[in-house]
Amino acid sequence: MGSRRPGARCLVTVALVLGYSATAACSGDAAGPAAPSPGLNSARSSVPVTPESAPPSIPGTAAAKPGIELVAVPRRDGSFDVTEKLLLPTATDMLPLQLPASGEHLPGIMTPTSPRVTNLKVMADDQSVPLENTTVPGADFIPLTAPATRILLTYRLSGSTVLATPARSTRAGATIRPLTASAEGTLPTDVKVTTGLLNAVCPLLTETRCAVGDPPRLTIQSDIPASKALVVLQLDLPR
Repeated sequence: MGSRRPGARCLVTVALVLGYSATAACSGDAAGPAAPSPGLNSARSSVPVTPESAPPSIPGTAAAKPGIELVAVPRRDGSFDVTEKLLLPTATDMLPLQLPASGEHLPGIMTPTSPRVTNLKVMADDQSVPLENTTVPGADFIPLTAPATRILLTYRLSGSTVLATPARSTRAGATIRPLTASAEGTLPTDVKVTTGLLNAVCPLLTETRCAVGDPPRLTIQSDIPASKALVVLQLDLPR
């Protein structure tokens, strides 16, 4: 920690129901993801921090803390361009991946879904990780070239969305969960949808409705434990 002047004080800031029939919507578009990359939640201290005392951070953050942040950009076809950031408390050389669950038993998702990840890219401590396969059809493990604490993933998530009827409607339901949720189940997790969010339910939480605020500024509850960070979305897709 950096030195502190005498007398200095520290400031401590201390059911989703869609109600319509649905058909699964999957994306065959192979264009690369183009999602925003905001940093993890950060907490600023009133005490000056020197480079030697600064905690590890992901680019774009002032003082990152262990956790997961997922930012999803909806596409017209129901797929998502996703940027996911993971900051671990200790380094790992093996990264487990876990797709969102099928929608068969989830509130508001009446048609089974088949989530699939394509165009996966992984960075570990700012170094690109070579991948044998950039498609993730189910649970998997990615070996890292060296132990790392900071992981960045970008990918296209498809097959997790069901569209409302009539077919021309842009209203949809979708399931989403960080690929890295099983890396450390207690990590605080933030899930963000950039546009069109109408409601959100977290079926693994005791209080399942996890939407905060009202459209068009609706957000999803922050700091959900990673093991429970499965979110069922109701949203309007871009036209």
